[in-house]
Amino acid sequence: MILSERVHTFGQAMLKKHGERVHKIALDAGFTCPNRDGTKGIGGCTFCNNKSFAPGTLGNKPIDAQVEHARCRIAQGTGAQRFIAYFQTYTNTYARVDELRMLYDNALAEPDVIGLSIGTRPDCVPPEVLDLLVEYQARGHEVWLELGLQSSFDETLARVNRGHGFAEYVAAARGARARGIPVCCHLIAGLPGEDESHNHITLDRVLETGVDGLKLHPLHVVKHTKLAIEWKRGEYAPMSETDYLRIAANLIERTPWEVIFHRVTGTASADILLAPEWCAKKWDVLNGITRELERRGTRQGARAGQNWNGTRHAA
Repeated sequence: MILSERVHTFGQAMLKKHGERVHKIALDAGFTCPNRDGTKGIGGCTFCNNKSFAPGTLGNKPIDAQVEHARCRIAQGTGAQRFIAYFQTYTNTYARVDELRMLYDNALAEPDVIGLSIGTRPDCVPPEVLDLLVEYQARGHEVWLELGLQSSFDETLARVNRGHGFAEYVAAARGARARGIPVCCHLIAGLPGEDESHNHITLDRVLETGVDGLKLHPLHVVKHTKLAIEWKRGEYAPMSETDYLRIAANLIERTPWEVIFHRVTGTASADILLAPEWCAKKWDVLNGITRELERRGTRQGARAGQNWNGTRHAA
């Protein structure tokens, strides 16, 4: 039971491209967010406690120390010897270009770091930032721009206090891809007011815009968020694991094989997770998605007009 036999995973894509295992190292470079510092809002998204998205990062340490800490841990667990510096916590393009260059250069100075993956908001990628990423590509580095969209419905984005709409995502994604920078889009299933039909429409819109990678997450409730208050009041009910496995499998089937899944679930550590409990069990969810695809006798792209080998059906 191997997920990568049915889903085009990031790990397998990097193995094929580079000839060896390549792992992301999650970094906390001390950024904030315009939705927290008052530029666009205060308090951030209703579901956001960045500790849940970047567990184990050492934000109080220099970049090289964070890389060394993660390098040893990952190498022991997987044997990987090459890494991508994943600037993950908060908005990692939210600074002057000269400051960004210094941070990114520090990570790439490590001899076994072969590239960058930059997590950010779609309203924080001006042309000069895209031009900087193109520079790193031109030097032969692996470069990904990870855009947190979550939903293509502006009413949902407003409800969770994202501080941007779908139009900003379209502009950022097209601007990056026009320069040859691959885009990974983050999507969340189970957002307040949405059902599975919203997830399918969002996927369609993202695919129509153009995308190179996807991250799929179930919405989980963590401490110290507005969503936690809503959950405690009974105003929000998380989806069940069974529903998530079905929705994830459906979305995977409808995604063309050439799109790389960087992640198909999301977890939070037990010390901050409130609900649902199954979100603490990453491998149970991954195995569940694999079993569901096996049960159906299907895989990624099966409902995207593609044959088993990823080629298109004849008209």
